[in-house]
Amino acid sequence: MAKFLITPRDTKFYDLFEQDTANLVTAAEKLVDFFENYEDVEVKANQLKDLEHQGDIITHEIIQRLHRTFVTPIDREDIALLAKTLDDVMDFIEAAGRTAFLYHITQPTERARQLTLIVAKVTYQLNEVMPRLRHRNQFEKILEQCVEINSLENEADDVFHAALAELFDDATDACEILKWREIYQHLEDATDRGEDVANVLEGIVLKHA
Repeated sequence: MAKFLITPRDTKFYDLFEQDTANLVTAAEKLVDFFENYEDVEVKANQLKDLEHQGDIITHEIIQRLHRTFVTPIDREDIALLAKTLDDVMDFIEAAGRTAFLYHITQPTERARQLTLIVAKVTYQLNEVMPRLRHRNQFEKILEQCVEINSLENEADDVFHAALAELFDDATDACEILKWREIYQHLEDATDRGEDVANVLEGIVLKHA
């Protein structure tokens, strides 16, 4: 009788995704501190850059592993898309801090603080939900948390639009309007990409449930 060699699925992908979301939490908490305690902004912006670089390393390892792995635990295109969307969240977190530093923002606004707190909540949800991907019996919980992430993104949309309305109502300096509009956009984009991650996870769950 012929013997068949069963190649085990490489579960290292799960480890890497969990490292990625843990790194996101650290970056989001740094971002909250950046806007809550607005001092040493260059140092804090560089810390965010270092975390973004660490995220890039994780993303690179995921993609490299994907190219050399024959049997993956979930579909290859889902692994690639999940890596990309997580990387996008980090990019916008880093961009918000970097832009505030480069544009010499004197003091953060209350709306910016509100948005950073929502960004942090999104990363907490992602970090909590990611380990569930290993276990099919927790797929229903993943779907529930994806709904929570979608709700947070909707909340961020409301704050973002309120921030823009206040910006154009209150600001008289066109340069300040442009600066803050870009910062607000980065923060809102971070929550948008967090929702994208949730949508990818939801697709994975529905495909494999």
